[in-house]
Amino acid sequence: MTQRSVLVVLFDDLQSLDVTGPVEVFAGASRAAGGAYEVRTASLDGAPVRTSSGLTLVPDTSLADAVGPHTLLVPGGNGTRTPDPRLVDWLRLHAPRAERLVSVCTGALLLAEAGLLDGHRATTHWASCDHLARCYPAVDVEPDPIFVRDGKLATSAGVTAGIDLALALVEEDLGRDIALTVARHLVVFLRRPGNQAQFSAQLAAQTARREPLRDVQQHITEHPEGDLSVEALAARARLSPRHFARAFQEETGTTPGRYVERVRLEHARRLLEDSPDGVEEISRGCGYGTPEAMRRAFVKTLGTAPAEYRRRFRTLTTK
Repeated sequence: MTQRSVLVVLFDDLQSLDVTGPVEVFAGASRAAGGAYEVRTASLDGAPVRTSSGLTLVPDTSLADAVGPHTLLVPGGNGTRTPDPRLVDWLRLHAPRAERLVSVCTGALLLAEAGLLDGHRATTHWASCDHLARCYPAVDVEPDPIFVRDGKLATSAGVTAGIDLALALVEEDLGRDIALTVARHLVVFLRRPGNQAQFSAQLAAQTARREPLRDVQQHITEHPEGDLSVEALAARARLSPRHFARAFQEETGTTPGRYVERVRLEHARRLLEDSPDGVEEISRGCGYGTPEAMRRAFVKTLGTAPAEYRRRFRTLTTK
């Protein structure tokens, strides 16, 4: 088996879990697969760095002495906001030589500053997606997914999404069984697809200020199978459909239809992952009416059919 080298870039004020999460995944996979990965860390001068939580990380080497890796991983953290120009220069020169370039959380900002994301799809922590899009307009920012793959580039959302991405890379390199072994050891599920939203619909949308609209949000969550047309929801809020639609979007940041779509999709995904119910029963219980309608929603949003989604992401305990 070919050993793949993984080099993790260290700098002051980084987010420690952006480093330790993926490192534990690759190290665990290496133990399970007979040394499949060599994981090393490096800072600019080889000196220890202090993370945003106060931990001190001691690198294996300096970036100047680091041999070109198969996978170069750049973590995020507050230190990406005002990076050392020498670090950006090093990335601009050396990162393109890696066979796989990975960022976790706001590590995408460092890659963007070095021009490495221009013309590519990417994501980052939800709180920094607008900043990434505004400051680096050549980057095609996708704010929803927990990670995005675009050729040799792989960027992930905040913090724990780095673990999801690392598990996906291990599965790609070594197969599902090794990735599943690592996921079990870390007590995480090997089931979050990259295009899973960073937030649930309830968290992604703002909570409405007015009580009737908050009641509508709660009603949608509790009754995804019901009549959730704009007319029905407006009647529940005691507003005209036009007034309701405008007020709902103003207060939540999304349209009623989009909110309903996300709630139904999340509910259907949970049932496919955790329940033994059939696709037809789930489609009715989530308000789709027919399996074909649910299939269209899954393919449009997740790029996969419900049956395939269940096969890949159902929990281990589901019979």
